[in-house]
Amino acid sequence: MGCPPVRPAAHHTEGVGAASDDSHTETSGRSVIRVRRSGPLSGSVRISGAKNSVLKLMAASVLAPGRFTLHNVPRIADVALMSELLEGMGATVAHGAAGSAPDVMTIDVPEVMVPEAPYDQVERMRASIVVLGPLLARFGEARVSVPGGDDFGHRPIDMHLRALEQLGATFTTSHGYIQGRAERLTGAQVLLEYPSVGATENLLMAAVRARGTTVIDNAAREPEIADLAAFLNAMGAEVDGAGSSTITVEGVESLHPVTHTVVPDRIEAATYLAAVGMAGGSIRLLGARADHMVMLLEKLGDMGLRVDDGGDVLVATASDRLRSVDVSTLPYPGVATDYKPLLVALLSVADGVGILTENVFAGRFRYIPELVRMGADIRVEGHHAVVRGVDALSGAPVRAPDIRAGAALVVAGLAAEGETVVADAEHVERGYQDLVGNLARLGADIS
Repeated sequence: MGCPPVRPAAHHTEGVGAASDDSHTETSGRSVIRVRRSGPLSGSVRISGAKNSVLKLMAASVLAPGRFTLHNVPRIADVALMSELLEGMGATVAHGAAGSAPDVMTIDVPEVMVPEAPYDQVERMRASIVVLGPLLARFGEARVSVPGGDDFGHRPIDMHLRALEQLGATFTTSHGYIQGRAERLTGAQVLLEYPSVGATENLLMAAVRARGTTVIDNAAREPEIADLAAFLNAMGAEVDGAGSSTITVEGVESLHPVTHTVVPDRIEAATYLAAVGMAGGSIRLLGARADHMVMLLEKLGDMGLRVDDGGDVLVATASDRLRSVDVSTLPYPGVATDYKPLLVALLSVADGVGILTENVFAGRFRYIPELVRMGADIRVEGHHAVVRGVDALSGAPVRAPDIRAGAALVVAGLAAEGETVVADAEHVERGYQDLVGNLARLGADIS
């Protein structure tokens, strides 16, 4: 299963974890997080920039030569890996350089680049496939390794390729690489068979330099798509409708570098909401966007977690045991599949029985046996998880199978009697900038 452990370049590693949400790297389990039952949480935590946005903004920088500046960039290894990829193409990337804030990144993009995403980078971080669209748009060619791994599931890149072919690109595959060519991309009406985030992003970045008008129907609607469109428009693109299911792009002849602030990470915000739901108390999430989590906040409200929107801060309060609800994951604006492990953890100690239905990706219940080891009463039936709340979980040694599931096990440990030891914590560290430190500052008993 999967790829070798991530080894980010030395000049990118300060404060950095390792690979991405959809990376399934085997680890040696040397890193562990120890969590003990914690009383009410209190205090504030600032939400980092969205990992699922910044990687695509970095890829989009390929579209124009010059210096780009990104603010609110999280110090996680996916960012380091995308930096490696851009540097391999010829760019110069500096994150938190001397004289700048730790969350500021500069990307110097040259006139001439090597339009290739090699195997070691795509294998460690599948999000790097999104360089395909911008490379084709600017250079007329791209060579990208075919993403591997059994856990790619229902996220094949065929949809990306079919969409780009409608703009005039042609592809051949040999020796594990996709070779794309396009003498000049031409606008077209493209109907995506599924609102794929990656396919929407690749198509959007290609269309901004295509001749004529491109209309993307059944486009993904995530806030990260809107953030990418705002970035492209600031560069001189003409993108309309991002955030809706129909995006219209008028191709332009040239683009220019810009300065941009990355939107906050809604999955990270959800993790701290789940933490206060498990441990109780009241916390402030600085920079979190309620409008990016409307459906989730409605479900958490139904469970009894109060969240007040103060504009640039969310105040979350849990004073009683939460109530069980039924939840279904759906493409945005529905409840994101990345929220699911956190919701299952909350349901495991809620009052009543809740059913969580997975409608986005198959096979994402690998963490449930770990929660059962902690005393949770969960039964999986196909793409449904039936969760009967128990009075309390009990601490146990468990293993983090991936980023979000690992975070959910950490959160579950806040409401478990005794000590919970989460092994393979490298996964957790990959998706969060100092989750352990932030929870400790909120009052959690964690190390």
